[in-house]
Amino acid sequence: MFRFSYSILLNSSISVNPAYLFRFTVAACLAGIAAGLAGTLSATTLHFAQHLAYDYSLGELVGRESFLTGVINAGAIRRLIVLCVCGLVAGGGWWALHRFGSPRVSIASALASPAPRMPVLTTTWHAFLQIVTVGLGSPLGREVAPRELSALAATKIVRSAGLTPPDAHMIVAAAAAAGLAAVYNVPLGGAILALEVLLKTFGRRAIATALIICTIAALVAQIGLGDEVQYKIQPVHPTLSMLALSAIAGPILGAAGYWFARLTGEAKAAAPTGKMQFFLCVLNFAVIGLLSMAYPALLGNGKSAAQLGFDGTLAIGSVAMLLVLRIAVTASSLRAGAHGGVLAPALAVGSLGGILIAFAWNAYMPAVTLGALAVVGATAFLASSMTMPLTAIVLMAELSHMNYEMLFPVVIAVAGSTGVSVFYKSRNASNRSFQIEGRVAEGRVPNTQ
Repeated sequence: MFRFSYSILLNSSISVNPAYLFRFTVAACLAGIAAGLAGTLSATTLHFAQHLAYDYSLGELVGRESFLTGVINAGAIRRLIVLCVCGLVAGGGWWALHRFGSPRVSIASALASPAPRMPVLTTTWHAFLQIVTVGLGSPLGREVAPRELSALAATKIVRSAGLTPPDAHMIVAAAAAAGLAAVYNVPLGGAILALEVLLKTFGRRAIATALIICTIAALVAQIGLGDEVQYKIQPVHPTLSMLALSAIAGPILGAAGYWFARLTGEAKAAAPTGKMQFFLCVLNFAVIGLLSMAYPALLGNGKSAAQLGFDGTLAIGSVAMLLVLRIAVTASSLRAGAHGGVLAPALAVGSLGGILIAFAWNAYMPAVTLGALAVVGATAFLASSMTMPLTAIVLMAELSHMNYEMLFPVVIAVAGSTGVSVFYKSRNASNRSFQIEGRVAEGRVPNTQ
């Protein structure tokens, strides 16, 4: 693979001398190693926080006992206490960061800058808080922290290598995606994420760079974390009934994913940064702690809820309640000022949503496997909510090692969900354009054209 990628670099439309090409290649390899180490550090810190907080598998950070099993065995009172502590850590930690730290630079902001830079202490502390709070039970995703740490390391590497701005951006973007590739053991999914979402190009040079960095990162992380499959699903051979339902479920989940993205985006935008952030975080996580006494699967980044969906063993009432609560606690945590990703929460919501659709279908039509529709639902919902159809398909395939035949219903559903999501977004853009034109006509907004 390395020779193939290296030849693509040599055949790139960008003319470079051998010395520069050598520096570029070394920088890409170092960024991959740094991303792998960042992913390993993030995962081990997360597991340590989980095991210490809920007192399970303390002798092995990468053990066989699941987080859900650990929180259930810990007992309802301990779950409440840990979530109250989580609120104090989240509120106090992020209040202190905003009060005393330098302004935070997100990955998107760094990539938008001519010379990508991220503050070391602020970025590190921000990532650490995400990992610890998710380990304590925050319902947000853990994937942003290793991505930020990987991007931070890459900014230092490209500056030392003296790369041109386009090449520096390419490596930083690929390294950010490689952080996810490392922590979830998804090298190809990480590469597609870099190309589809961050770089927005599938040029040969970008493909080679993303593949090199994400593959190295995943291999480095495997040394410390092992070759783990994130979600365990049973092989399923799709039927005509499943294919038909996937075609129907896709647009439904696409609309739901669009509104979920709107909800979480607005919640995040409205989050406070002062003393109110501290009080809202304490209150939010205390309420989640109370809810977890009856619904322990609410805790964590959503992996537990998603796995329950893939198992297909939940009753319809439990699925509906868990779905509603999962959406509520994700949005409330972002609104309170906590930080984290929405990838794993989206997988959980989509998984549960797919099961509800399957329950309704099975009542009147030839039955489909609940767990299989959970996989279809998770992928379609993720594709719509995060606007990354190709990434969603590849990520789900790597996260679950689904059998090849499952790609047919998954792709059908993703096509439908993406089409509906694009429709909603284009309509929303048109409405905004009409509103601006109306304000210009009324003289409330200056016409700059």
